[in-house]
Amino acid sequence: MGTQNTSVRPPAESRNNGKNHSSQCGGGVTHDNARHTTRFTVVGNHLAQHDELSLTAIGLAVHIQSLPTGAQVDINSLARRFPEGKTRIAGALRELEAHGYLRRTRVRTEQGRMVTRTVSCNHPGRTGGEDGPSPPPRPRRTVEKAPRRRALPAEAEEPPRRRALPAVPQPVYPAPDLLQTALGVLSGLRRTDPRLLISATDAEHLVPGVAAWLERDLTPEAVHRALTTALPPEPLHRPAALLAHRLTAQLPPLPLFRTEKPSARHPLQNCDTCDRAYRAPEPGTCGTCTPMT
Repeated sequence: MGTQNTSVRPPAESRNNGKNHSSQCGGGVTHDNARHTTRFTVVGNHLAQHDELSLTAIGLAVHIQSLPTGAQVDINSLARRFPEGKTRIAGALRELEAHGYLRRTRVRTEQGRMVTRTVSCNHPGRTGGEDGPSPPPRPRRTVEKAPRRRALPAEAEEPPRRRALPAVPQPVYPAPDLLQTALGVLSGLRRTDPRLLISATDAEHLVPGVAAWLERDLTPEAVHRALTTALPPEPLHRPAALLAHRLTAQLPPLPLFRTEKPSARHPLQNCDTCDRAYRAPEPGTCGTCTPMT
């Protein structure tokens, strides 16, 4: 009985300086623990017993740390998973971000979409916790960053899940030159407002709508002004949807069809003087041989 097993981890001290209230008062928590060998997540006491984080934030941090790389942790996805609602979830995410457990940045993908990249930190660089010192944070960040960067292509495959763009008008005669001019109009919109940068897929959807405007005797400059004037001041999350709406809602009418009156063409006559052919309603002399009065 005099020997101590040094391989066994000493029990963690409680917040009451080692005083066991359960033995004195019959209350307090006791643990019935089983060893996990699969499907478990290691969480530090610096998070589980954080003095400033709310219970919602602590629980949300544990949930996020248990998710695989590439899982969706935006407010809408979490609100569908938990009953707390968007307001409480958004507040909890801000708490975790303020204390270093989350890093969220807005980046633009190769397709031109703005997405939020979220990095979950199981130890935000601080040492000391009631479970003892943690491993150095720098190697853990290095291990986490590489898989998350490689997960970008998987997140970029999300556009097929987006709502389809509104329908746009179709030209009566989609000539290749007309469609090429329409594509040039769409490509030049971002020079006036950088928010109107659209992907090649969105441009392919919008080209027929611009061509329908050009068929209505509008110049490319006039179509450009119609699509870029009086834009809303807030950020444009789906500029292609806004352009599709304007192309449909503000479509000008077709120009009136005007039939050109054929010019009067008199029959050919032979000049009585020089025998030269000329056009006149009746035989006579041509203008060259007609004496001047």
